Amino acid sequence: MWQAAKYIQKLDPAAKSVWEVILTYPGFHALGWYRLSHWLYQHHAHLLAALVASLGRFFTQVEIHPAATIGHHVFIDHGHGVVIGETAVVGDYVTILHGVTLGSSKAQPTPGPRHPQVASHVFLGAHAQVLGPVKIGEGAKVGAGTIVLHDVPAHRTVVGNPGRLVPVKAKLQIVGDKQEA
Repeated sequence: MWQAAKYIQKLDPAAKSVWEVILTYPGFHALGWYRLSHWLYQHHAHLLAALVASLGRFFTQVEIHPAATIGHHVFIDHGHGVVIGETAVVGDYVTILHGVTLGSSKAQPTPGPRHPQVASHVFLGAHAQVLGPVKIGEGAKVGAGTIVLHDVPAHRTVVGNPGRLVPVKAKLQIVGDKQEA
């Protein structure tokens, strides 16, 4: 827990101390509630896990299903309105801004994953909606307000509604005082 708070402090210039993160960051608190509810869920105490998750949602305004899988050093910045669904997987060192949804695109339960699989070192911008069993590759960035319905390759950026990949810039060559692609 201390290491996670130190990571958040290092990442967030607004965090003046580790204690500030531990005592006042709702995203940090939400992950604490999640870790407890997830442990209960894994030990087949599903009702108790749901109750703990509900308490966490009440206090933090972040909803994380107890069955979701979340890695280490995840930073939920501001947190309000974040929703992470039951079969979602979030890797290590992921930054999630407020209003992000990792949700299902189907109203009916289906076998297998229904929610996104987010690799490590991913950035999810404010109010991004990642829906369905899509894969977000390692190091990818999802812009604010983007709606993602298809896989995003590693180290790429997706923006817009519907989400579109940002073209990879061609390598520029300096010729005299002009840049040429």
